[in-house]
Amino acid sequence: MILVGNAVITDDIKDKNFVCNIEKCKGACCVEGDLGAPLTEEELPIMKEIYPKVKPYLSAEGIKAIEEQGEYIEDWEGDFSTTTINEKECAYAVYDEKGILKCGIEQAHNDGKIDFLKPISCHLYPVRITKYDDYDALNYDRWEICNPACDFGEKLGVPLYKFLKDALIRNYSKEWYEELVKEIEVDNSKD
Repeated sequence: MILVGNAVITDDIKDKNFVCNIEKCKGACCVEGDLGAPLTEEELPIMKEIYPKVKPYLSAEGIKAIEEQGEYIEDWEGDFSTTTINEKECAYAVYDEKGILKCGIEQAHNDGKIDFLKPISCHLYPVRITKYDDYDALNYDRWEICNPACDFGEKLGVPLYKFLKDALIRNYSKEWYEELVKEIEVDNSKD
């Protein structure tokens, strides 16, 4: 375990290699599972605010799901996530011409329509954060759909924490990330 600020980080985040290989997985993380992407409470008003600008990027099925269920949903435990189509794929995901799922929110951001990149849980994936009263627990979410990303990361020699640099900085700060790198380097020098 690594401690940085109020975060407890599992060793997998420094030890495992990972680089998304969307050509192989086809964006399966946007469709697999039983819920949409987890959302923070701070993201809820953002989802409502950006929807009109994101709507043109979405599929007819995604628009229908959002207009019936809302811009996000609350699950049985009181947690929030993106709306899904038939309790499967994220309503904000759209298939491109190659059959790869892409994020409509991210496409709107890339086109300069909105400032919000995408939910932080998507940006940080495959790391999931569990928030406790006094600290955050950062864990690597192993899932067979990401095996191509693990293989690609291994081939390229890119540790998970380096692959997620921008997302970690976005969620915590540049200083926090620099401290994480220092802690990992100290930890690796002991091995």
